[in-house]
Amino acid sequence: MVSAAMSIMTSPGMPTPHPKEDPPNATEALLSTTTSSSSSRTSPSHVVFSSLVVTTCVAVAAAFAFAFAFLFFSSSAAASSSLSAASGFSRGSFVRPLAKLPHPVVLLVSFDGFRFGYQYKAAAPSIRRLIANGTEAAEGLIPVFPTLTFPNHYSIVTGLYPAYHGIVNNRFLDPAKGDSFTMKSHEPRWWLGEPLWETAANHGLTAATFFWPGSEVTKGSWSCPPRFCRLYDGSVPFEQRVDTILGYFDLPSSEIPSFMTLYLEDPDHQGHQVGPDDPQITDAVARVDQMLGRLIAGLEKRGIFEDITVILLGDHGMVGTCDKKIIYLDELVPWIQIPTSWVQTYSPVLGISPPPEVSPSEVVAKMNQGLASGKVGNGKYLQVYLKEDLPTRLHYSASDRIPSIIGMVAEGFKVEETRSENKECGGSHGYDNAFFSMRSIFVAHGPQLEKGRKVPSFENVQIYNLVTSILNLTGAPNNGSSSFPASVLLPFA
Repeated sequence: MVSAAMSIMTSPGMPTPHPKEDPPNATEALLSTTTSSSSSRTSPSHVVFSSLVVTTCVAVAAAFAFAFAFLFFSSSAAASSSLSAASGFSRGSFVRPLAKLPHPVVLLVSFDGFRFGYQYKAAAPSIRRLIANGTEAAEGLIPVFPTLTFPNHYSIVTGLYPAYHGIVNNRFLDPAKGDSFTMKSHEPRWWLGEPLWETAANHGLTAATFFWPGSEVTKGSWSCPPRFCRLYDGSVPFEQRVDTILGYFDLPSSEIPSFMTLYLEDPDHQGHQVGPDDPQITDAVARVDQMLGRLIAGLEKRGIFEDITVILLGDHGMVGTCDKKIIYLDELVPWIQIPTSWVQTYSPVLGISPPPEVSPSEVVAKMNQGLASGKVGNGKYLQVYLKEDLPTRLHYSASDRIPSIIGMVAEGFKVEETRSENKECGGSHGYDNAFFSMRSIFVAHGPQLEKGRKVPSFENVQIYNLVTSILNLTGAPNNGSSSFPASVLLPFA
């Protein structure tokens, strides 16, 4: 379902240094002039004058030669240093050579629902160590819309927006076949694009996935080999997941996977239950930080921590919700009735697919009329669109899997069909990715990353090209920028 626009996307490549020309040889210019005698006979004063001129020229030439030699031997370092400075890197910072491993390795670690700022809710010594010695997105990682688990995890590993990789929500309908996608759907037809584990396999490299949406799907050159591909089981202890990843580094060097994923459900689980500001979140952050510490300690014990590129990130943030922040669709009845059979999803993304005989434009017009009337509770906090009229920055229209009508609610609000007696407060995500509360973290540590560097926030579709650049692979067409890796990765010396 990737549109024709995909044809103009660029493939990623390794950033290469741009050699600068040597400065012109000033000595050659000075020595290019010739002298000749005008006569075989000269007066003594003329001889003295000529001797002084020659002596002066020789001295000047020698001085220029010395200066040129100094500039020549320092030009390469100066050019490289200026290149680093122009790219935002510290002077003299270059890619560090691998000390022990025979090839680059990227380990992608996801803490589900880790909202940007959570790193300050607990001591989190391991996360802070990674930040201090790696490269961090200064104001967090920007998710794609909708800010949900499956669309974002799959965007991270394909570099595609959901409309192009096909996973447009955690649950949705296929209008062509009439069946439904759920988080247990592993048929290849749902999962478009080329995820990183498939890209690695296409280049003859080994990949290992310990839980990641889409990794269980047998597609292209990726067969989800039992040795390196774990089927999702939320009951597997976090310690076991970390130790399994560490065990891969005990294999013969030629068998160590080049690309690996590690997924932990926390702190998303707690965020949904109690919202982002509860003490349970502090405990959950401390818990996943301990797992990161366990991972780092295991890599250090094997003497390979500095050789591994560890990318720590989350898929989305979290915002508090409560029952007083609800829009009820049945309050729109004076303008239009929305049958439950039309509604695919309620919150935070309202997705409506009216039957063919009903005009989506008329539904949108009547709904917005009612919401703006002041007679629908919290009506001003819901805006309804035809999907093609959504803000283009959302990239959420180029798929028939996306419902024809999309409603976007304000931060922290929910949509329900009708009032109920249930009263609860908790947390949610899925909102507009422009909300700061939806941002997550990005911290990368490795031989191609500068220590202690901050980079501007960016969308997670850029990560695919970043990983393929580190591994020196030619990636598949995607929505990321081919020039992005050079803005994050160190130059080669």
